[in-house]
Amino acid sequence: MGGQAVLEGVMMRGPDSFAVVVRRQDGTLHVRERAAKSLATGLRRLPLVRGVVTLIESLRMGREALQFSATQMEADLAIRAKGAKGPTALALLGVWVTALVTRDDETAPSADAAAARGGRGGGALLALAIAFFVALPQGAAAALNRLFHLGLAVQAVEFQAMTGMLKLVLVVGYLLAIRRIPEIRTVFQYHGAEHKAIATYEAGEPLAVDNARRKTTLHPRCGTTFLVMVALVSIVVFTFVGSILPRIATGSAVADNLVFFVEKLPFLPVIVAITFELQRFFASRFASGPMRVLLWPGFLVQKITTAEPTDAQLEVALASLRIALFRGDAKVDCAVESELRFPSYAALLDAGSRGLVAQPVAAAAR
Repeated sequence: MGGQAVLEGVMMRGPDSFAVVVRRQDGTLHVRERAAKSLATGLRRLPLVRGVVTLIESLRMGREALQFSATQMEADLAIRAKGAKGPTALALLGVWVTALVTRDDETAPSADAAAARGGRGGGALLALAIAFFVALPQGAAAALNRLFHLGLAVQAVEFQAMTGMLKLVLVVGYLLAIRRIPEIRTVFQYHGAEHKAIATYEAGEPLAVDNARRKTTLHPRCGTTFLVMVALVSIVVFTFVGSILPRIATGSAVADNLVFFVEKLPFLPVIVAITFELQRFFASRFASGPMRVLLWPGFLVQKITTAEPTDAQLEVALASLRIALFRGDAKVDCAVESELRFPSYAALLDAGSRGLVAQPVAAAAR
């Protein structure tokens, strides 16, 4: 199972299912759920290929989930008294960046339905990731190189190491800054709730709040850990790229950086692919025991992007997980999609026990 925190909610997905649950201001739970055709076939499941596929698909699904949660928040704002303020522009930007660090991957389900709603949103997130995690760190490294008269060539090992370290500094600094925004802090609580729910499922325990509450908010497959590993892997990959490509010597430091930035772009999928495989390997082999220390750099940053959730937030994460599991087990046709409303978590559990979770809204209301 994989998932992502959204505005006042959690998205969960499995090999054959997708579900997002949002708690509205009045306490009701609003759900979008559908079947999702598995991509666990053919060349797309080959090592190094599956990592790129998973990232693209999860970005598309993440956009769908974020749009759904934003729609529910807008509806709540419309109900409030005149003059009520919604999230600030900084908060909304933070939410989109947060989507990159709260996504947790295991499978790579199809995003056919998500793409039909606008695959360009996934492309926008990808462009944002490239700007924030590639262009900005290289620009900062170039600025420091010039400021301190280091005289490093853009392809030098030292320059790439500095770029990688600045990437980590920028990411951690940005996350610490946006964590102070109330809306983002809440998203990070839902991120913690998502991890606790998945940990409960992976432990084979009943999906109950009491069980989830005892679990850790840290998870080895987290998108936060993925970004930390990307920064480290990029140092190695871009150093290698710099050594095999012709030396860049345009006579202008700015032009040198622009040329190397363009040269690096085709290798970004390679970094994603390698990092995905490394994270899978570490998560499956080193999640416990003394080698768990290798996961701690990612866990330390996860302490920023997760926060202890309330029981109400755990209910939302568990509800999303239950619905994703129900849809996968029910083997409902992929063309069927539902948007559901439940007055409470208890009502959702009751509907699930009676097999009504995958029914249209009107049927669930009856």
